[in-house]
This record gives sequence, C-alpha cells and structure tokens, in this order.
Amino acid sequence: MPGTWSPLAHQPSFGAGTMLLLTDGTVMCQNSGTNHWWKLTPDINGSYVNGTWSTLADGPNAPLYFASAVLRDGRVFVAGGEYNNGATAELLAAEIYNPVTNTWTVLPTPPGWTAIGDASSCAFPDGRVMLGYIFDSRCAIYDPLTNAWTAAPNKNNASSSEETWTLLPDETILTVNCPGHPGTQKYVIGANQWVNCPNTPFDLVETASIEIGPAVLLPDGRLFAVGATNHTALYTMPPNANQPGTWVNGPTFPLPAGVAVLGAKDAPGCLLPNGLVLCVAGPVDGVSGHYLSPTYFFEFNPSTNTLAAITNPPTNGGPPYVGRFMLLPTGEVLFANGSANIQVYTPAGVPDPMWKPNITSVPTSLVRGGTYTLYGRQLNGLSQAVAYGDDATMATNYPIIRLRNVASGHVFYCRTFSHSTLGVNTGTVIHHTQFLVPAGAELGAADLTVVANGIASDPLRVTVSSSKKTEVKEIKVEVKEIKDTAKELKEKDTAKELKEKDAAKEIEFGPSPAAGTWGVDPDLLAVIRILAERADQAVEAGKAQQPFIQEEERPEVGGAAIGPTYPASNPVKTQPGAQPQGGEESRGQYPPPSNPRKSRS
Repeated sequence: MPGTWSPLAHQPSFGAGTMLLLTDGTVMCQNSGTNHWWKLTPDINGSYVNGTWSTLADGPNAPLYFASAVLRDGRVFVAGGEYNNGATAELLAAEIYNPVTNTWTVLPTPPGWTAIGDASSCAFPDGRVMLGYIFDSRCAIYDPLTNAWTAAPNKNNASSSEETWTLLPDETILTVNCPGHPGTQKYVIGANQWVNCPNTPFDLVETASIEIGPAVLLPDGRLFAVGATNHTALYTMPPNANQPGTWVNGPTFPLPAGVAVLGAKDAPGCLLPNGLVLCVAGPVDGVSGHYLSPTYFFEFNPSTNTLAAITNPPTNGGPPYVGRFMLLPTGEVLFANGSANIQVYTPAGVPDPMWKPNITSVPTSLVRGGTYTLYGRQLNGLSQAVAYGDDATMATNYPIIRLRNVASGHVFYCRTFSHSTLGVNTGTVIHHTQFLVPAGAELGAADLTVVANGIASDPLRVTVSSSKKTEVKEIKVEVKEIKDTAKELKEKDTAKELKEKDAAKEIEFGPSPAAGTWGVDPDLLAVIRILAERADQAVEAGKAQQPFIQEEERPEVGGAAIGPTYPASNPVKTQPGAQPQGGEESRGQYPPPSNPRKSRS
C-alpha cells in the first residue's frame, strides 16, 4: 500500500533546492542557485508539516549542483557548483557551515585542481570526504580534522563526471562508470585503491548525456541502482571487499499511457523506513540536452523485485532532475523541486524491528545544557538512505536524538556530534555519539530515542533537570564543608600529631606550629582539586557562573586552598588529579534560464 502526500502548512518564501538534515533535527535548505540558506524547524509537537522557517547566514558562494555532506562533528561541507550566481562556473571553491555559530568558513581546495563543479562525492566512515575530478581520473580526500586535502588514487576510468557514489557496509564506495559505462568500480577505503567490478547487465547510463539516476543501499546489503535508460540493477557485495561482487538486472519502470521510455536522468531516491525505495523517472529520448517532463513517482520493493507507480504529488510537473528528497526523523520525506512548494510523503507500513537503532548505554539523569554520550548499535542506520547522484549528496546516516516530555508530549531534539563513525549497517558493533540537551527542554520525565534514517529506537525513560548551576552550587557546598572540616582539624591537631601523620605518608612538612603553619593531608588536597575541576566543567557545560575556586587557590600551587601559604622550599606533595573526558546543453526552461542545467558528454 503506497503512502500519502500533503503540503507543508507553512511553505517557504523561496525556491527550495538542496536540503540537508542537521544533527539537531532541523533541515537546512538552499534557496536554489543563490547564497541564501534557510532552516525548517519542527513545531513543539515534533511536526515538520507544521514547522516554521528561519533564515541562516548567507554562504560565500551561490552554487547550483554541488557536492555536500554533514560531517561527524555536525558541521556541513559544501564544495563546487556547476553554476555560480546563475552563470556557468564549474566553481573551484569549498566551505563549511557551522550550525552552532551560524557561520561559514572558506576552505582550501584540492591542490592542482582547476574546478570542482558538480563533483561526485562521498563521506567516509572516519569522517573524511572524497571528491572526484570532473575532467580526468583524479580524486582528492578532505580531512576536516587537519583542514587539508590529500590525493587519492586515480579512478580506473576517464573521470567521475556525473557518477553516483554510494557507501557500502564493507567500507567501499561503489559507482557505475558514467564515462566508461556499462563498467563499474569501487574504492576500497582500507586498501586505498580502486577495484574494477563487473558491467551492469543492461546499460544504466544515457550515452548522449552520460547521466544516471540514484543508487541506494538496501537493508539486506544489496545496492539498488536506477538508470536513465528505463533499466535498474542490483549489486551484491563479495565476501572480501577487494573482490568485484556481482550485478543482476532489476525491474523496469511501468510506462504511463503515451510514454515510450522512462528514465532517471539525474533524479532523487530515498530508502523509506518500511524498506521500500521512493524513486522517480521521467520521459527520456536519448538526446543529451532533453530533460523531459513530468516526473512520475514509484516505490521499489526489494522483496518482490518490483517497481510500482504511486500517486504523484501536485508538484510533479517539472523534469526529474530538479527534484530533491530529504528523509526526516519522523520517517516522512520532503520533496522539493526548486519552487516555493514542498510536499511531504508519509510512507505506509512500519520498519522491521531488526532495523531499529539500539541504545546500550546513556545517562538517565540529564541536565539542560549538559553534554552526554550515548552508546548503541546501528546508530547510523542501514544506509546513507538519501541519494541523487553527483549533483546533490544529502545522506542521513548519522544519529539524531529526540526527547519527548512524558507530561506534555512536547518534542525536543538534542544536537549530536562527535559520532564514532559514519559507517552504514554496522551490525552488532557498539558505536557512540555525544549530544547536547537543549536549554529549552522541558523538565521532568521524558522518553529518549535515537533515530537513524527515520527509524527510532525503543524509548528509554530519562529525567531532565534544571541547569548546571544547581550542580555547581552543590559542589560548592561540598567543598565548603571539606574546607571547614580541614580548618577544624588544624585547630585541634598538635604539631607532633601532624608530623606523625605526615611521616607515615612519607611527605615533607611545613614549619612547626609556632611558626603559624601546619602540614596538610595530601588526600584532602586531591579531593578539593578534583571537586574544583568538576565545578569548572559544570560551569563550562552550563555556561553558569565563573568558578568559585580560583586558580590561585588550587592545590597545585600549595596548601593555600585550605590553609596558610607554604614556603616554596617546602611544598606539599600531591598526586595529580584525574582529568575529565570530558559539453553541455541547457535543460530547456525548467528551472528558468537564470538557473540553467547542463551535463558533460
């Protein structure tokens, strides 16, 4: 049974293009072909249909058809642009957007490259991102940690122009060659090499335009590739990543009345939570510059190996290449087509319980503004889920954490970052992510779930309490009590008793009581130092008051934290405290001539 379509209650005031799911549950969306970006935020009940739009910082460029990825730290990587400000550019540019600071940072570009354009791209499990050069076989890898590029091995065909790259569970990246079709190959990340794979049984690439459709990893580990030639194919991984694997034919698109051939000549695809693949196709005639309308919508069923037509949204009048899908944490899918009308697809059915993320460990007492670590299995989902091709990489294989207040039912998303992997279908391996509880989260009991590719884990009951200031206050009282106890001990102890105690601990001591100073128990100092460090962390995490134990009072500088100053010649010895871990033709008139479309041949 197919799903249903509905419009957003609050439509954008701009032409919605490429979308990226941020790790705080909001959707970042480009005003297509401009440097303007917007954000869709779900309402208090977690509804994206009733969500609202707000502006984000303008980017440094105005790209159209470019590479993109959400990184392990939650920032957004953008590179290239076939067009810039509506003009042909094959833009040589890269930048990162930081959602926390709402700022863009210009990045270096691969050494020796003269263009990035609409480069094929894919994020590695370790967080690096690889791009393919559009004019020859070179590839380059960007490392966000070092902010630097390194050369990757050359591909085994002329270039990566127009190709769809898909991450597989064996940590390889598979592509159907567009230059050099019907050949295929994969990049083995661990071996740092490209390996040739078999030809697809039928050619998936339109020869005139070298265009192809999306390729989506399925829950069973196979890859479903959609062609621009009315054909599809399925790839099965080999036992060893360095081996070629196998291809078999997939189904062809059922033809609407009056249509001779359908194909996905640059088009979106999306793995739904129910295991089906939402995909599209339009009329194709084998002519390079012809991008024909309308767009027809289908669901691929891996169990029955069939493509079935579903109801088209009212915005299907353009060609497939203008479309973009975005899978939401709710399991719904946004469909944007460069217009100010976004439609929402709600699929039927439910996910297989085996596909759910599974939480193995997370604190159950959370403080607003606090940062925590969640451990679990399949936190990144079974697939990158959202695909398109070279022009719009919008994968969603990273954990999203959601809180639902038990009393009110209100929903709050926690920003996740520092994921241990961006791998897919990671099986029983336990991975982790950090998350920040929003300052506005409602207090009290809440159900916490982790969501991957629209599939939520079973809920875990947690309690949300007020800000870190409460914790700081408690620590402050605890330290005061210890200091008071130390003072009382000093007043009661005699010099002889102190010396006997200190001798037992084999430490040096201060002058005699007559001199007005006393030896101090190093264990007591260690306790105070640890509490001081905890207080500093609490202050930092909650942006609360400044530390109440000043640096000059710390045990590291002597006994002044709880008693008179020791002479420099006779320091108190303490153990270090534990540190916290703290050539191309225009595609007709859609979109308008200000945003033309072209493809290399």
